[in-house]
Amino acid sequence: MPPEAHQLAVFLGDAILTFDLPAVGEVTIGRGEGNSVRIDDPSVSRRHAILRLGERLEIEDVSGGNGIFVREKAGARAPGETLGVRQLVRRRADLGVGERILLGTASVVIRRAPAIETAVTEIGAGAVVRDPAMQALYQQAARVARASINVLILGETGVGKELIAKAIHDKSARRDATFVRVNCAALPATLIESELFGHEKGAFTGAIARKLGRFELADRGTIFLDEIGELPLDLQAKLLRVLQDGRIERLGSQAIHQVDVRVIAATNRDLKAAVAERTFRADLYYRLAVFPIGVPSLRERREDIPLLVWYFLGQLRGTLGKSIDKIPPAAMERLTAYDWPGNIRELRNVIERAAIISQGRTLLLDDVFEAIHPGPSASAPEASLPPTRTLEEVERAYIVEVLDACGWRIRGRQRAAERLGLHPSTLYSRMQKLGIERPTRGG
Repeated sequence: MPPEAHQLAVFLGDAILTFDLPAVGEVTIGRGEGNSVRIDDPSVSRRHAILRLGERLEIEDVSGGNGIFVREKAGARAPGETLGVRQLVRRRADLGVGERILLGTASVVIRRAPAIETAVTEIGAGAVVRDPAMQALYQQAARVARASINVLILGETGVGKELIAKAIHDKSARRDATFVRVNCAALPATLIESELFGHEKGAFTGAIARKLGRFELADRGTIFLDEIGELPLDLQAKLLRVLQDGRIERLGSQAIHQVDVRVIAATNRDLKAAVAERTFRADLYYRLAVFPIGVPSLRERREDIPLLVWYFLGQLRGTLGKSIDKIPPAAMERLTAYDWPGNIRELRNVIERAAIISQGRTLLLDDVFEAIHPGPSASAPEASLPPTRTLEEVERAYIVEVLDACGWRIRGRQRAAERLGLHPSTLYSRMQKLGIERPTRGG
């Protein structure tokens, strides 16, 4: 689950300003333009306070003498008692939701953000969404989950089509049965029929035993056919038969087997255009598209990006053994402005790489982001720009650089693992994955 999100309400004269706050991290408040929350009032210092968000809320005065006042929220004391007021000058204190903060003549209140719809609470899949279109999509998915009809999920690569399919299964009456995934584009054409419908012993060279197909394995459950647009035409006809009457034949057998399977298909192709080009059967398309769901790309729902970034960092906390709770505002703006052609999958990869090479508790993004989205150089002509490196190359080079600086010592104080902010076992695992080996002496 992502950390709880909050909003900051600023009362200044007759005006009320509302700012969304990150679930985890630091927010600077002040009159200056570089602050996360800017309050344009002369009574507020240029950099007046730092608000820290995470498992607890904390406020720190950095005004240089003006101080801040914190007033308890109503209900914090018994009826008839005077509400407490704390003054903070160059120090910090815990803060409660609903407590009022006075910065000069500006009054600020921390409050919980309106409920964020997520697949965790909506249909149980672990997605994180704030965009209204995505909230409506998950509400559609929750409704269709209750009806045992075929669903066709449409969207670009990496938008989370499988996550939606799994969410529909988890909320359906079939949730206690099997959810079987099939990537139609990843299977060789000669093996697709055997994988989907199974085969008998001796059906072809190498068939040394009977094998159940994916449809039989998914009996009474759900089968997810990803990249359905890549299915050959001859197999489209056999799939249509399963959708019509639930009957399959294993390769090498004439026996009919009845299955009860819900089909959820997904594609990044325009199937209507494929039907017009006669590369996809029209009758199969209409059988699959009983309930089509179109998933918007990440660039069409940019307001979800900050929430996804914090969500991924929360997930990585356990796997990487390090905690990152601060993202510079410029870095978050860059993440939000990027078009993400690889959508959520690409965003997660970038955040994982950046988390690995970041030291301390602040996400360092520049080197990783330059690998996928190099910016123009102010000091050199475009022709002299170095070739773009992949994310893996950036990560590998940085780890090797730190290892060299530490004499390839991984464990101990100020050794490579500590400098990288990783557990030694995690660093060993990353080195193995990236093919990093200590150079031989004299090599």
